[in-house]
Amino acid sequence: MIEHVIERWHQYMRGELEGGLDELLDDDVVFYSPIVYTPQAGKAITKLYLQAAGATLPGDEPSSATPDGRDSRFRYTKEVPAGDTAVLEFETTVDGKYVNGVDIIRCNDAGRIVEFRVMIRPLQAVNIVHQQMKSMLETLQEQS
Repeated sequence: MIEHVIERWHQYMRGELEGGLDELLDDDVVFYSPIVYTPQAGKAITKLYLQAAGATLPGDEPSSATPDGRDSRFRYTKEVPAGDTAVLEFETTVDGKYVNGVDIIRCNDAGRIVEFRVMIRPLQAVNIVHQQMKSMLETLQEQS
């Protein structure tokens, strides 16, 4: 089941999933942020965080590759599915800072995401993502 959910997640990331996050997320989904201490429960708040992350982590322009020549745009580099959970490692560059992290996604038997955890490293990346996510969340909340 998790493989199908991850394929749909990739479709969402490419802007190809009809219904978007509403189709992917369970009503009782819980989001664990690398920045916020408490779990964020519910579809509405999880959507807000995932939309803010999508706007914050697309990465710098492709011309600004990382020092070792890697592409600076957001991309998944590894996927490890196991049972109802998958770990997806990603890389990107934000404001010239290398960001490496994982999305840990757990689904239910209905094929909906019930848990979404994000972990980011190194500390410089956590700090820049924190600043940008705060700003983006404020903007999105003002729009709603």
